[in-house]
Amino acid sequence: MIEFKQVTRHIGAEVSGVDLRKPLSEGEAEEIRRGWLEHKVLFFRDQHITDEEHIRFAENFGTINHPAFKKDSGTPIHVLDQTDPKGEGGDEWHSDNTFEPIPPMGSLLRCVQLPSVGGDTLWANACMAYETLSPAIQRLCEELTAVHDITASMKKAISKGHDFDLAEIQAKWPPIERPVVRVHAETGRKALFVNRASTTRLVQLSDRENEALLPYLIDHIRSPEYQVRLNWRPGTLAFWDNRSTQHYAVADYTERRRMHRVTINAFPEHLDPEYRSS
Repeated sequence: MIEFKQVTRHIGAEVSGVDLRKPLSEGEAEEIRRGWLEHKVLFFRDQHITDEEHIRFAENFGTINHPAFKKDSGTPIHVLDQTDPKGEGGDEWHSDNTFEPIPPMGSLLRCVQLPSVGGDTLWANACMAYETLSPAIQRLCEELTAVHDITASMKKAISKGHDFDLAEIQAKWPPIERPVVRVHAETGRKALFVNRASTTRLVQLSDRENEALLPYLIDHIRSPEYQVRLNWRPGTLAFWDNRSTQHYAVADYTERRRMHRVTINAFPEHLDPEYRSS
């Protein structure tokens, strides 16, 4: 029997009673989906699976999103192999790829190799971040849109030695405008949808107003009450909802850390209404 053990009050649960080496039944997939929507990030321990099993598990919940910057496009597995991660972008609170025309729905990240100490990941509940704003600020945010731009994160990657053509990437993913408050397509809960990695300005506000409000909204997600922290072990898989969370990879290690990630898009029936005609 599949069971969910809550890790913190507002986000995160460890899942037991399922073997990811085996195909899921329709009932098992639906049960995991319900737990995922409730807890927003699920942790599966001691799942020593292959890349093929990882992909098969992910396909129960969405369609494969091929990594935006991956050089070899033969597999949807994105290998994160790092020894010097500080400043590469993961060590900022963010939702994945909010610059894409339709941001990915979720990600499934599996631990393959760890440094002797460090390398944790944190997730924060973006719905709680919205719900704990004062009603007046909530109303203001619901009237606002924000620009999401890939430029800053690409400049960081290039400065760390990654071989990207900035002009080509900017042409492929130009800045895009998104609501500051996102309504979850499946739960109906509202979430604060701005992040430090890619949100550059609030469209309807002046520069001075942006200087005051945007940093506050971005930093609001950092409240510990909204967060869960995962201490990885090889064989751990984390599955998070990109629509209702942000995450942060702690860059506190200098030994090799190797993770395999599959990112998924929503099935058509689970798309946000604004994306259904995209």
